Amino acid sequence: MISMNSGEPQRRSPSKDRPYDLEGGLLESCSCRAPCPCWIGADPDGDRCLGFNAYHIDRGVIDGVDVAGCDFVRVFDIHGNPRVPGSWSQVVVIDQQASDAQALSILDAYSGVLGGPLADLARLVGQTLGVERASISYAVAGGAGAVRAGSLVSVSITPFRGADGVVTTLHDSLMASIPRAPAYVARADHHEVSLERYGFAWAFRGRSAVQSEYRVVNRV
Repeated sequence: MISMNSGEPQRRSPSKDRPYDLEGGLLESCSCRAPCPCWIGADPDGDRCLGFNAYHIDRGVIDGVDVAGCDFVRVFDIHGNPRVPGSWSQVVVIDQQASDAQALSILDAYSGVLGGPLADLARLVGQTLGVERASISYAVAGGAGAVRAGSLVSVSITPFRGADGVVTTLHDSLMASIPRAPAYVARADHHEVSLERYGFAWAFRGRSAVQSEYRVVNRV
């Protein structure tokens, strides 16, 4: 069980699957050269990937709790192939505008205790070092924009474009959660993480960023 550092109560631990239906935007930015090999299931550059996934929930309900409009960031350190169970260490940052019920529901779903496809994703995480609260802004579309989580996480991205000016996209990649939905390939103009208390502190320029849509559903 995870206690949030801002003092909210501990997560519940259901004994069986609970329903959720989540849809929104996802930005991944990391230390890999663009495009990130993890999106096709390959090993990261240098056999290690430092970065984060930033989520904006456009529409979502988790076991009866409406979480539409919530943002959160999963900051990670991955050693080796990202599909190997236990290869991720993470710190989770949840928007301080989310209510306690919304924050706890997000933690329940994405830590796998509610079952379904997010439980499969959660098996990749070997260690959750902590949970933080910060004011999060998520403004990304078509591979361009920025995300900020207080003073803890910051990134701005610019998409790659083809000869005709069209934004470069990936389709049907291993990490896509919506078949045939495009993933926009970009570079991070800046990428900074300042979570020193967990040993997560880095800054990159010109490294990988991929922005896409996602949908995950657990019907029970």
